[in-house]
Amino acid sequence: MQLYPRADRAADAALVDGLALDDAQAAAAFVRRFQRPVYGLALSITRDAALAEDVSQEVFVRAWRAAASYDVRRASVLTWLLTITRNAAIDAVRMRRATPTEGAELEEILTETLRAPDTEQTALRNVERDLVLRRLRELPPEQARAVVLAVIGGCTALEISRLEGIPLGTAKTRIRTGLRRVRQQLEEAHRD
Repeated sequence: MQLYPRADRAADAALVDGLALDDAQAAAAFVRRFQRPVYGLALSITRDAALAEDVSQEVFVRAWRAAASYDVRRASVLTWLLTITRNAAIDAVRMRRATPTEGAELEEILTETLRAPDTEQTALRNVERDLVLRRLRELPPEQARAVVLAVIGGCTALEISRLEGIPLGTAKTRIRTGLRRVRQQLEEAHRD
């Protein structure tokens, strides 16, 4: 079973092309098609409905600005858009919080992210996110923790090295290797 058929990928890429050409109908269709997964991921990162709405609007503005540079060979439109969403949501959380996530709150985020999805998470209706989480769970635990700390927790490599009690180079390697493995697994899944 293919999670993201080639025909859908081609239709999505056509919407991005229309977005790049300032086609109002393509822009409206683009937003309608992707608003749920974008909002769902923004909400899962920010944990604030109002902030998630703001992030979602920012994501579509960033996508519009970057539409001309989208490369269908690098990632599906959904993966590209969710990457923008992740970055925008982390930026929004960082703007709201002057200090990085620490202690019990960080452990809660790690535990929640790495455990099996519950009914609240499945309500997000985000197939791509579930696929990423499955791939994340397949990583060695130390790589998975580093990726979650960086992507969800918004921590820098230096902060991760301190939190995990490991050298900075080791933290960077774990993040880079973990992200690379997840990306390769997702690319393989999309090719099928």
